[in-house]
Amino acid sequence: MINTKGNRRWCPRLAIEVSQDNIRHIVKRARVKTLSLPVPPRIDHADHIIKTALEGHTKLAADHILHPEMAKKLLELVSAIIRRVNMLFIELDFRKELSKEVLEEAIIVRYRLYDTLFEIAWNLVGIERKWAGFSEKDAEKAVNMIMSALSSWETLERNKLGKAIIMKTVIEEQLRSMSLVNKGNSMLAWIAGEVLKELKEDDLAKSYIKAMSRLIKTNFYYKAYEKGLCKFGNDYALGLRWLRHLGYVQVSTNPALAARAYDDDPGLWEAFKEYARKILAKEYPEWFNEPEKYADDIAMEATRFALMDNFYVFRIPFILSKYHDGLVSYQLNPLIADNVEKSIKAAREFAQRLEKDLVVYDSYLFWGYKDPIERGRPNLVIKVAAGYPAALEIARKLNEMGIGQNITVSYTVSQEVLIGVAALEGMAKAIKMGIIPTQTYDTNMGGRLEDHLRESVAGELLLKALEKIDDDKKEEILDKLARGLGVKDDVINELKTKPIEERISFLMGKRVLGRNMLKEAYVEALVETSVYGDREAVLKMLTPLENAIKLSGTYVAKRVYEILFAPWNKPKWIEYLINKYGITKEEAEFILDRIDLLPASKRKPIDTLYTFAGRNMTNTEFPNHQLAVLKESMKENFNIEDYRESILQKLDEEPLKILMKLEDFVKAYEASPELNELLKKIGIKGDYGNRGIKTMDWPKYGPCMKTLKEFTKAYLKFREKVVKTIKEIAQDISQ
Repeated sequence: MINTKGNRRWCPRLAIEVSQDNIRHIVKRARVKTLSLPVPPRIDHADHIIKTALEGHTKLAADHILHPEMAKKLLELVSAIIRRVNMLFIELDFRKELSKEVLEEAIIVRYRLYDTLFEIAWNLVGIERKWAGFSEKDAEKAVNMIMSALSSWETLERNKLGKAIIMKTVIEEQLRSMSLVNKGNSMLAWIAGEVLKELKEDDLAKSYIKAMSRLIKTNFYYKAYEKGLCKFGNDYALGLRWLRHLGYVQVSTNPALAARAYDDDPGLWEAFKEYARKILAKEYPEWFNEPEKYADDIAMEATRFALMDNFYVFRIPFILSKYHDGLVSYQLNPLIADNVEKSIKAAREFAQRLEKDLVVYDSYLFWGYKDPIERGRPNLVIKVAAGYPAALEIARKLNEMGIGQNITVSYTVSQEVLIGVAALEGMAKAIKMGIIPTQTYDTNMGGRLEDHLRESVAGELLLKALEKIDDDKKEEILDKLARGLGVKDDVINELKTKPIEERISFLMGKRVLGRNMLKEAYVEALVETSVYGDREAVLKMLTPLENAIKLSGTYVAKRVYEILFAPWNKPKWIEYLINKYGITKEEAEFILDRIDLLPASKRKPIDTLYTFAGRNMTNTEFPNHQLAVLKESMKENFNIEDYRESILQKLDEEPLKILMKLEDFVKAYEASPELNELLKKIGIKGDYGNRGIKTMDWPKYGPCMKTLKEFTKAYLKFREKVVKTIKEIAQDISQ
């Protein structure tokens, strides 16, 4: 971080010793006014932004500026904000005779207004200015005005306090929010590090705004979105405001990701505990009397609490796009994923509770603007597990209610197309009733399919080889392989008590073998069996297999996109919706535009780069994957235009020929009998095979079983942690 030596105290005369840690402490414990209706009196938009910021809602205050009605008044509004803040800052005093309370209040005022002005600048530098309809010229001029004002206030702070320590703390806290993401292994953490390199101690405001602006505007994702190459989402619950500046319009979460958000940001966990004590204990006393009985309700509320900032961050794109972008995916309790009635009930309850909070938030966000038609409509999509046939009816019913969904636990062409069509049918029913459908996502979990195929192939090759050698040699090879893959001795000893198939399954798993069959320890194990020949022969066998498996998810994604969205097939789906539901062509086109393929669980940059499309496509990324793609884009001779509509570009046929020898890939890639019957009815031509996984067999398909087991385990672990916390709070309250 910035050099902070000598910053333990601004000025010895003050009634309080103030270091950067002390500033953080003062701001953290400062009261944040609870948003409530009606909105307190405001004079105008500038007054609303300043008062909302001073009440502790700096990000909400900054987002208020993002509205089409402000397009022709942007400079006027920014000017008004700066003038009033300037008056406040001139008045702020730090004389020694002032009380501790007065001095702390002055710190809080300056901190919150700095934070708000920086956030407004990022909104004008980022993609948001396009959503709001601001001209590039006006946005740039407004940012320069803000930069000049902040620089002036920085000087004023130095004159009054000796150092611009409040501004420095604001900047460091903003960058810290980026560095927290995925414990530093993320694109945002990398950007924060690059900004730090360019910060100037004697010119903080200008150096910060210039460095951050450059890194936002030259970012791969910003350019890809701006050029209309693709849309993007995030597979993580932190850092979303920064990603929104780059054009991200979706976040996909589940209980495991909510738990990770709590782990990565300890402040979030403390905030939930306080919320549970002050709010939940009053609203739901029964939860505290019998936590185990209400375990699922408690887990749902803890997840909602962790995700609330996600919903707030994406209100702007959601409302301005008329429910097309800005969606937050919420995964229902996996224990009821196979039950239509219970899933719909849980989704409805979650949406209704969420709407109560969003009505209040929207009232502040859009204060003074012409009322949106709907306030509080949840920017929510419910994750529906395609591992069960029930997903078809759940998707249909959710979309019929105007709640979008995100089809997950999906790896196969049959799952993704059939449930995608169910979603379209639900939207058709909704629009016929006059309900505007919410965006829906059709997830392709290509990386998890890849993991499954690699584990299966690697395990089968090893088992086949070990079956042909004696037991002593077998044990020697397995022990050496385990140690070569980094397995600890105590785990190795425990594995020896397991059947050989179970031992191999563990060693070939993604957490041990990893995501590469060419690892030295594995190659050496096969060589030592002598079944597949020498090292050269083993590598010759494994290399094309590994390369083919790396493309498995992309082959499936391309086929799904072709069936649903290719220019030669799209009109047939439109005609199908018109004829079956009696809607207009415009309505059918509107519906088809409301569903995106969502390639997910990426493992390498090509998983993103090979699935670009200007329409009906959102690539969702994990933080470390974003960093990998960014670094790939920074290589010499990389041309972003090479990937325009890459989803429709043909891949090499040789890897596909190899994959078609793998039974589980064939089940994923080929159409099922049910799908072929539907495609024939629609009039979609093409030889998509007939060996795809049947609907009734979804729960028994390898990748589905693995993911459902993983999601359930993560959910139960998170639920247990939350229930334990409620029990502790209940005990404190009773004492």
